Amino acid sequence: MAEAKFVSGSTMRHIVIMSATSAVGISALFLVDLLDLFFLSLLGEEELAAAVGYAGTISFFTTSVGIGLLIAAGALVSRAIGAKDVEGARRLFVNNTVLAIAIAIVVAALVYYFIPDLLTLMGAKGRTHELAVSYLEILIPSLPLICLGMMFGGALRALGDAKTSMNSTLLGGLVNAVFDPIFIFALSMGIEGAAVASVMARFTVMAYALHGIVIKHKLYTKFNWPHFVEDLRPIFAIAGPAIFTNIATPVGNAFVTREMAQFGDGYVAGWAIVGRLIPVAFGMIFALSGAIGPIIGQNFGAERFDRVSKTFNDALKFALYYVMAMSLIIYFLIDAIILGFDAKGDSASLIQFFGHFIAVTFFFSGALFVANASFNNLGKPKYSMFFNVGKATVGTVPFVIVGAQLWGAYGVLIGQAVGTFVFALFAVITAKRLVFKLESRHAVQTNSESEVISRSTSSQAGFSSAQSMMACQTEEEDCEGATRTNK
Repeated sequence: MAEAKFVSGSTMRHIVIMSATSAVGISALFLVDLLDLFFLSLLGEEELAAAVGYAGTISFFTTSVGIGLLIAAGALVSRAIGAKDVEGARRLFVNNTVLAIAIAIVVAALVYYFIPDLLTLMGAKGRTHELAVSYLEILIPSLPLICLGMMFGGALRALGDAKTSMNSTLLGGLVNAVFDPIFIFALSMGIEGAAVASVMARFTVMAYALHGIVIKHKLYTKFNWPHFVEDLRPIFAIAGPAIFTNIATPVGNAFVTREMAQFGDGYVAGWAIVGRLIPVAFGMIFALSGAIGPIIGQNFGAERFDRVSKTFNDALKFALYYVMAMSLIIYFLIDAIILGFDAKGDSASLIQFFGHFIAVTFFFSGALFVANASFNNLGKPKYSMFFNVGKATVGTVPFVIVGAQLWGAYGVLIGQAVGTFVFALFAVITAKRLVFKLESRHAVQTNSESEVISRSTSSQAGFSSAQSMMACQTEEEDCEGATRTNK
């Protein structure tokens, strides 16, 4: 079992290492999604790219459930490790796992039943609708696999073992990359082949991460029903808001896709490519949220609030530096990306607009990720839910509608960026105040305890002094009495 390794050393170093190892794995999986789109684009059907765009939004919705469970497992396990409660960490992990399986099965069944309706609601029509249905009917039943894989990865990072978590996703990405062309081209399965390869990748991620949890760290214990019922409250206190928080993002993206659909399949295809490009290019920022969670959680459990504050500030700096650098790279490579995906017309123009003007605004999303990770690991998951749900609704719908009316398809992206900025700003301010309040409260409590100890010590010293004086007085009286007797 790993010890609390984040309560000492450079917080920036911990952030960089945890983010980098996590980002490699995340980017590997999303890179395979990008390869899916690339391979399918070689088949020459614009409807295929649009279908993947619609299907990807629904798939993102389902995996967001796994992200919510990941956040709960990571926060609770990291706190227990920080407080040196090994048995508590094992118990919470096992109970999180059982809950994850139950929730994932229910969500997968509901989404599977409503696949055609959900795609219609998003604006998919005709051939594009048929292709998206075929893809999702294969992918959605594997939701429990990816939920468990993500949750196991979160638990590994909570233990400080980011390398094993990274390797699980890397291996999954490799499996997908190898079988994608085999199923799509060699077996002529098209979009259905891409879905089968993704299912195989999900199983690989789950199996490898489980091996690390059980064999390497022995983070397991016997399931106990009374303990499970008892732990449901603390788990749902984080998992409930976290699930709603993460579901809000794909719901917002679904609305963006629907608004984009009114301008034609060309723009939807371009939006699908942008949607796959973002997590590959900014995988480090997506990873940042999960990376700083265990660092904040362990220091929170160890009551090192000075390090909690420093972790928060360093994470914001890291997000800013990374987004600026990556946006510059995208700016100069955007034409090559358009050429590589053989994008033309509306699709190409939307991708170019993103690369030149929108990519740099991803810092706002990064800042929101950092704030939400802080809320989830400092006992305020409802704050995270408020800001993420708010960003996906109030911060998306009116801004995107106005943007679309003013600047067409490009305005959809502009409106989304502006709404994210507004909510990120208020989230960061709120998170800073929360950290400051916790730090101040702990300082007052520590000072009060020190005063009590000091007073207690002084009282004991005074009592001892009084006893000594009384003893001396008694001895003097005894001596004087003895002298009088002798006389």
